[in-house]
Amino acid sequence: MMTTLQISSSSLFISFLLTLSLFVIPSLSSDSDPLQDFCVGDLKASPSINGFPCKSAVSASDFFYSGLGGPLDTSNPNGANVAPANVLTFPGLNTLGISMNNVELAPGGVNSPHLHPRATEVGTVIEGSVFVGFLTTNNTLFSKVLNAGEAFVIPRGLVHFQWNVGQVKARLITAFNSQLPGAVILPNTLFGSNPEIPNAVLTRAFRTDDTTVHNLKSKFAG
Repeated sequence: MMTTLQISSSSLFISFLLTLSLFVIPSLSSDSDPLQDFCVGDLKASPSINGFPCKSAVSASDFFYSGLGGPLDTSNPNGANVAPANVLTFPGLNTLGISMNNVELAPGGVNSPHLHPRATEVGTVIEGSVFVGFLTTNNTLFSKVLNAGEAFVIPRGLVHFQWNVGQVKARLITAFNSQLPGAVILPNTLFGSNPEIPNAVLTRAFRTDDTTVHNLKSKFAG
C-alpha cells in the first residue's frame, strides 16, 4: 500500500511532466532549431529531415537574394503570380525556419484557395486593396478588405485566399515560419492530380455530374 508521502511524490512528478510538456510541445510546431550559425543549403545533394546538407564553401552572395522584386506576369487565368524566397530559391535560408513570398494580383485576380501544411503565414499589403480570407476547421470564414500598410495572419494549415478587389494591380509580401512551407492549391490538387482522382469520388463529394467534373479536370490538366 502506498503511503501519503509516496502518493504526494507521484503527483508532483506527474505535475512536473505536464508542465514540461507545455514547453516541449510548442517547439515542434515549426522547423527545428538550427545547431550552427548558418547552413547554406547544397541543393545538389539529397535533402535530409531538416533541409539540405550544408555547402562546404560559402560566400557573401549566399545571404542575399533579389528574387522578390517585380513586376510579375499576372496574365494567366487566375490573374495572380507568386515569387517565392524559400530554401529552394534562396539556399541561405536552409535550417533557419523562415521564408517569404512576393504575391501580385491583377485587378480581379485571385490567389486560389490553398493551404500551407508546414507554416503559419503573416503578410502585409504593399499596394492596392485585397480581400483576404481564411476558413477554420468548422467552416467559419474570417475575412477583411486590406489596404496598403495593413497586415494579416493565417494560422498553419488553414485554407485561405487573396482577391484583388481594386482597380489596379495589388502586391503583398508574406512570410512563413518554415524554410519550405509547402502549398496545397485546392483546385489544382483536386482536379489536376496525377494520377487523377476518380470522377466518381469528385461527383459524389461535390454533388455534381460527371460532365462537370470532366470539364473542370480539362482546365487543370498538365
